[in-house]
Amino acid sequence: MGILEDVVQGNEQYAAAFTEGDLALPPARKLAIVACMDARLEPLTQLGLHLGDTHVIRNAGGRVSLDVLRSLAISERLLGTDTVVVIHHTGCGMLTFSNDDIRARIHADLGSQAGDAASQMDFLPFGELEQSVRDDVKTIKASLLIPDAIGVYGFIYDTSTGKLSQIS
Repeated sequence: MGILEDVVQGNEQYAAAFTEGDLALPPARKLAIVACMDARLEPLTQLGLHLGDTHVIRNAGGRVSLDVLRSLAISERLLGTDTVVVIHHTGCGMLTFSNDDIRARIHADLGSQAGDAASQMDFLPFGELEQSVRDDVKTIKASLLIPDAIGVYGFIYDTSTGKLSQIS
């Protein structure tokens, strides 16, 4: 069986036992999490949270991009979140390349039009883990879309121990 069939079958099993269709739209814990898309991270489980407790916004590196700010503004203004947690992690792939590296790879693999499109994009890689957390927390706090009253906190998740460390 291929991956698509596995996913469909997995959903059928999940839906057959699903009992949480009456959860409220706003997150119960008034929390928004910005985290990496890394397959080794599962923010709900790792933080002792459950379906319906939080908004989880994920992307490569857990970086605070314009789209993340858009999502946070909607989460806060329309759905009542009052706390944001940024979580980056050890062993992140975003530490392993530069914008020039990924742009060159895209150009070589996909051609000049894709290369031109990539040249206009910041892929938001970073060279230092703790500083990337500080930068993303600062970006949220500096955004005019997020009120000063919103608590914004940064953490690093250790993929080898499962522990979370707060970054000041």
